[in-house]
Amino acid sequence: MDTAARIRAILDAEAEAIRSIKVDATFERALDAMANCPGKIITLGMGKAGFVARRFAATLASTATPAFYIHPSEAAHGDLGHIEDGDCMIAFSTSGKTREVLECIELSRHLNQHGTVIGITSHPDSGLRDLADVVLDMGVIEEPCPLGLTPSASIAAMSAIADALTLTLMVRKGVTRDQYGVRHHGGYLGRKARLDNV
Repeated sequence: MDTAARIRAILDAEAEAIRSIKVDATFERALDAMANCPGKIITLGMGKAGFVARRFAATLASTATPAFYIHPSEAAHGDLGHIEDGDCMIAFSTSGKTREVLECIELSRHLNQHGTVIGITSHPDSGLRDLADVVLDMGVIEEPCPLGLTPSASIAAMSAIADALTLTLMVRKGVTRDQYGVRHHGGYLGRKARLDNV
């Protein structure tokens, strides 16, 4: 095996998955829902998509948009109680068929009748498409895994969409360096952001 060529092929596949994302009016609708959300922003996802959803919530929070992650399995055991009417829920699922994610969205409607659900998904027959008010389509993605199973290109695309939403929302809200610094005051980035506040 040519290791360098294999690594380059994987990097190219992930980059292509990101480049192929269709940027259309649904992104504007998603950002409107996030910016105008009267409640909280809640992110959902299972497995690798769950890690993206968790990082998305953390990045939103540090950039002046309070958000948190709910584990869909834990939602079935009481964490669904965090959800209130008017919350904006953002669900990540490449297949859009993950039972726990779909169940969490369906049952949350008893508590959140007026909140927007944004789905980030890939498969054309994704059940998430039917439950979401806004669908951000990742497109059909071919994983570079030799088995065609390990999610890598899809996770790269999912993560890139989350970053695009976060950073665009920052611009919309006019988030300042000072506002960033009071939320992220530790470490190198905290010091860099808070130099004017010391």
